[in-house]
Order: sequence, then C-alpha cells, then structure tokens
Amino acid sequence: MAPDGVSGTIARGEADVTVPRRRTGSLARLARRRSTIAFLLALPLILIIAGLVAWPATWAIYLSTLNRRMTASVGLDNYLFLIESETFRMVVWQSCFFAITAVLLKALIGFWLAHMLHTIPARGQRKWRGMLLIPWVIPPALSTLGWWWMFDPSYSSINWILNVFGFPSIPWLGTPWWARIAVVTVNVWYGAPFFMIMYLAALKSVPEQLYEAAAIDGATGLQKLLYVTLPMMRNIIAITVLFSLIVTFANYDIVRVLTNGGPRDTTHLFATYAFQVGILSGHLPRGAAVSLFMLPILAVAAFFILRGVSRRAREMM
Repeated sequence: MAPDGVSGTIARGEADVTVPRRRTGSLARLARRRSTIAFLLALPLILIIAGLVAWPATWAIYLSTLNRRMTASVGLDNYLFLIESETFRMVVWQSCFFAITAVLLKALIGFWLAHMLHTIPARGQRKWRGMLLIPWVIPPALSTLGWWWMFDPSYSSINWILNVFGFPSIPWLGTPWWARIAVVTVNVWYGAPFFMIMYLAALKSVPEQLYEAAAIDGATGLQKLLYVTLPMMRNIIAITVLFSLIVTFANYDIVRVLTNGGPRDTTHLFATYAFQVGILSGHLPRGAAVSLFMLPILAVAAFFILRGVSRRAREMM
C-alpha cells in the first residue's frame, strides 16, 4: 500500500483534474430524439394530408352553412332542410342498406375465396390470384358499363340466359328493389377480390403449429376455423371491414353509371345525391351538407371497430 501522503496527493491530483464537458448544440440534441426524427420524416406526408383532406373538409363545413348564392351564412338551415326531406331520408336508408349489405357479402365471399386459395399448392396460387384480382384492377366505371349492358332491359344477356331456362325476364334497372340488388351485385363483384387478398395474407401469417396442436387435440375443420383461424384474423378482418365501409359509403362510379340514382331516386347514395344537389341543381352549400352527413355515421363505426382492435392488441401483449 502506498503511504498516506502519496495517496493524499493522488486524491488531491484527481480532484484538481477537471474534465471539460462536451457542449452539445440544441440541433444535435434535437436530432438524437427518435420522436423528433420520426415527426420530421412524416412532416411531408402530414402536409399533403392537411392540404388534400383537412383543408377541403374544413372548407366543406364552412360551405354547408352558406346560402345558395354563398353570400351569407344561414347556420344549420341546410341540414334542417335535408332532415325534413323525405328524399334525403330515403338516401340515408339506401346508403346504410347498400354499405352494410355489400360489405357483409364482400367479407363472406372474400373469406371463402381466400380459404380456397390457401388450400391450393403455392405453384398454382399465382394464376388464380391473378385471375380473381381482375375485377378489382379494372376501373369501376369501365367495368360497370359492361354490367349495364348485361342488365339492359332490351338486350340483357342475363335475361337471355334466364329465358333459355324458361324463367321470365327481370326488370333489373326498372324497379327499385331489383335496381338496388343490381347495384349491390356490381359492388360485391368489384370489391370481393380486395377482401380475398387481405384475408389470404392473414391466413398465411397464422402459424402452422396452431393447426397441428388443434389436430392433435382432435379438432374438426370447423373447430379449427372458429377457434384458430378467426381469432388470429380478427384484427385484419376488422380493419378491412372498416376500410371497405368507408369506401362503399362514398361510392359514386357504380351508381352513377348503372342507374344514375333511378328509378325515382331509389338508388341514390350520399355521393351521387350530393353531386345531384350540389352540381346539377346548382346548390353547392346543400350538396356539401349532404356529403357531410356521412361523417357521423363513419365516425361511430370507426370508433367501435378501432376500439375493438386496440383492446385485442392489448390482450395479446
């Protein structure tokens, strides 16, 4: 051991040594924060969304409070007029019926197609995926023209097939309920491939060990579906349904090309009726009010669906 004097000198020497602190600029400290970097990287996208979504939405809300000439504010008069309108109440009912029916059918058909494709060997899946995605790839306005020809009352190919088998012709676009069925049919044909590809990706992410464990326990095919496949796909199913619900509520092309809202406004949706009131009738503020009626309906649906997704995500953690 060193003498006390030596140790004291060393201690005093160590005490006298001052290590200069490295001064860090505010910009460097800012850059080291991951949240700041993430915000800066996402800032261009945030600005684009603000310019293309937030600003038009704010302007639409303001526009819906103006009079027809857009020279003075009328408050909520446009909304009150729509609520009292029998035609608009029918549009609300038709939009909800159309969206819910079409989304449910697309989800069921898409899940069935995805399950069938999942059982096909990987080499044969490519051509089937390509063929089944064709309806979703074709622009809806173009494909709807083909469906309009098939539903045409004079030259309907569907009615021709029905007549061959002895069934009477159906006025697809001439009566309210058949016109609604025609619109839903075209929307399901167009949107089911999207559900199929999303569900197929979710099916491929389910571990095979779970199916093997269920088979060892003696589970049937239906039990594997109910207790293995669906629980593992719940979040994907919910997000896909929410996205499709938003797109279906705002559907415009199919109704505009196929029926143009007829017969007697019985197939109008929010988007097509807003176009008719705001553009064709020249009442832009009231057309903006029609389009904004979708917001509370979709907000409620998004709240419950996303709350379920977040709850299941917390349970899995």
